[in-house]
Amino acid sequence: MNVVTQIATKPVAAARVGIGGPVGSGKTALVERLIPALQARGIDIAVITNDLVTAEDAERIRRSGLIDPERVSAVEAGACPHTVIREDPTLNIEAADALERRFPGVELILIESGGDNLASTFSRDLTDFWLFVIDVAGGDDIPRKRGPGPIRCDVLIINKTDLAPHVGVDLGRMHAEALTVRANRPVLLTNCRRGEGIDAVVAMIEKDVLFRA
Repeated sequence: MNVVTQIATKPVAAARVGIGGPVGSGKTALVERLIPALQARGIDIAVITNDLVTAEDAERIRRSGLIDPERVSAVEAGACPHTVIREDPTLNIEAADALERRFPGVELILIESGGDNLASTFSRDLTDFWLFVIDVAGGDDIPRKRGPGPIRCDVLIINKTDLAPHVGVDLGRMHAEALTVRANRPVLLTNCRRGEGIDAVVAMIEKDVLFRA
């Protein structure tokens, strides 16, 4: 076999997309919406969840019926959740590598972080692209706090938009302030409970991660 053939037949590594954000912001709900939307576009996916000392989020996704349970792996951080996605992402890298070995055709691995604060960020050794999820119930001052998570992520997602009128949040202002602190880098609005805004997230993943037209 010549070198050209070897290169052509070498498996292409799956893209890895991180999903971070505070507890209760809707990270798992986003994953549950992304799975069928990505599959409907013919994208071969797998999922990794992170938590402190449980596999609760992984079990929730496995029970959902949305994806083969074997394609869902759980990482237990045993410490601050950001430790295994930023300081030493070895456990997550190993989990992603194992999924690629079991499912050679996988194109995209979603890596959900355990719930953390606004300082949570993903190591570029682990992910190619990462999303940070906040929600309107957390307060419209979140963008103004300029946490590293909302500022540095590739895409900021403001979730639970339906709750804005019930918690006294001016959604338009919150969105505008988020764009300002992020220097007009992407900010998307979602209501994961109803599936609103998910198509825009998927379109960005297709374009900026998988490089599909």
